[in-house]
Amino acid sequence: MSKIKILLIVAIAMLPSIHYGQHTDQINSNRPGETMSAYAVGKSVIQIETGVYGIKQNHSLLNYDANGFGIDATLRWGLFMEKLELIADIQYQNEKYTSLFSTSNRADFKQTVLGAKYLIYDPFKNYEKKVNIYSWKANRSFNWRQLVPAVSVFAGANLTMGDNPYSFSSASSISPKIMLITQNHFGDGSWVFVTNIIGDYVTTDFPSYGYVLTLTKGISDKWSGFIENQGFKSDFYSDAIVRGGAAFLINKDMQIDASVSTSLKNTPSIFYGGIGVSWRYDANYEEVRVNIDSGGDSGKKAERRAKKTKKG
Repeated sequence: MSKIKILLIVAIAMLPSIHYGQHTDQINSNRPGETMSAYAVGKSVIQIETGVYGIKQNHSLLNYDANGFGIDATLRWGLFMEKLELIADIQYQNEKYTSLFSTSNRADFKQTVLGAKYLIYDPFKNYEKKVNIYSWKANRSFNWRQLVPAVSVFAGANLTMGDNPYSFSSASSISPKIMLITQNHFGDGSWVFVTNIIGDYVTTDFPSYGYVLTLTKGISDKWSGFIENQGFKSDFYSDAIVRGGAAFLINKDMQIDASVSTSLKNTPSIFYGGIGVSWRYDANYEEVRVNIDSGGDSGKKAERRAKKTKKG
C-alpha cells in the first residue's frame, strides 16, 4: 500500500468523529413514499409534510369508475425526548363515483390518525467505526453492521365519523393502529431501506393488515429517488401497489416531491399521481452532540465532558 494511502487513513483516524441525535442537518421527510421512517425529527422540532394528488379507479367486476383528487397532511412533532415523535396523519378525498345505474359525488376524510412513534433500538448509538491504519482494503470492506436495522414502534388511533363513504362501517368509531418499523442504511448511507408492518382497525369487524417496503437512493446533494411496494389485506378489500418518485431539496429545511402509483389488480385498478412539499421548524432545537476522539480513553473523557456540559 502506498504511503499516500497510509497517511490519508491516519489523518482520518486522528479527526474526531461527531455523533448527533436524530435531528439531521437536512430535512428527512417520509414523503413522497408511504412508509414511516424509524427515526424521529428531533426534540422540539416541528415538521409538516403535505401534498395533493389525483386518483383514477376502475373496477372490472363491480363496473364502477371513481375519479377525483385528495389532500394529505402529516404533522410530526418531536416532544420530551429525541426518540419520541407525536404524529397526526390526515387525508381528505373528493371524487365522482359512477356505477352502472347512478352517479354521485363523495367527499370526506379518508384517514385521520393520531399517534406516537418511539425508537426502540438504534444500531449506531454509541458505535464508532474502527479505522485500520494498516489496511486500505479492510476500511473499504462491507460493514456487516449495516444489516442490523433501527427499530421503532408506532401506536395510534383511527378517528372515523359516522356515514363516512370511505369507512367499512356507517357508525362513528375509534380504533387502534399499530406498526413495527425497521430502517437500514447501506453503503455510504445514500441507500436507505425502510419496512413497515401494519395492523389497522384491529378491533373492528374489518381489521386490515399490511406492509410497505421502500428503497430510497440519494442521487446527489439535492436529488433522491425511491421505489416502493405496498400490500394490504382485509375481509373487505386487499391489494398490492407499486410506487415511485423523486424529491428535490430546496434548502436544509424544505423539499418538494412528486410520485406516481398503480395497483397490480383490476378489482379495482388504481392509478394516482401527486406532488407535495415538506417543511420543518427547528429553531428551538438544542443539538445533542458528542465529540469522540479516536483514541480510546480520550474519547471516553471527551464524551463525559460533553455530557457534563449539556447538564450544566
